[in-house]
Amino acid sequence: MNLELSPSLKYWLNFFHPLMMWLLFVVSIYAAYLGLQVQRTRNAQGEEKKELVKGRYNIRHYQIGSILLGLMVAGAIGGMAVTYINNGKLFVGPHLLAGLGMTSLIAFSAALSPYMQKGANWARMTHILLNFTLLGLFAWQAVTGVQIVQRILTNA
Repeated sequence: MNLELSPSLKYWLNFFHPLMMWLLFVVSIYAAYLGLQVQRTRNAQGEEKKELVKGRYNIRHYQIGSILLGLMVAGAIGGMAVTYINNGKLFVGPHLLAGLGMTSLIAFSAALSPYMQKGANWARMTHILLNFTLLGLFAWQAVTGVQIVQRILTNA
């Protein structure tokens, strides 16, 4: 059985991945903000700590991080799938390689959660380092992704 998509659908599929990833980039920045608030809460004392605990930053950070993990992996696979559907191949270049690196970083970062819950400071520091590296790659991915979208629009 050979499934063939209409040319119109194939064209518009090109834009689902970039839109999803831009949304995830913004959500990643929010997750970083929440993570910084978790750290701030952990280091606070007295009334300041009581006030920060009310923000439930740890729970919100964990929930947003879980959603990011799932959607980022799905977005990476989806981007590769659409590229393959439309071109019959993947273009091995900086955008693809950095995207695969980002997918690995977020998986390793999430895998540190059980250790952080047990109070392992090495896991917490590694988690923070991985996530800020991820944000840097994400920003770069946004730029290279816009270049790819511009090429798609030019060739349309």
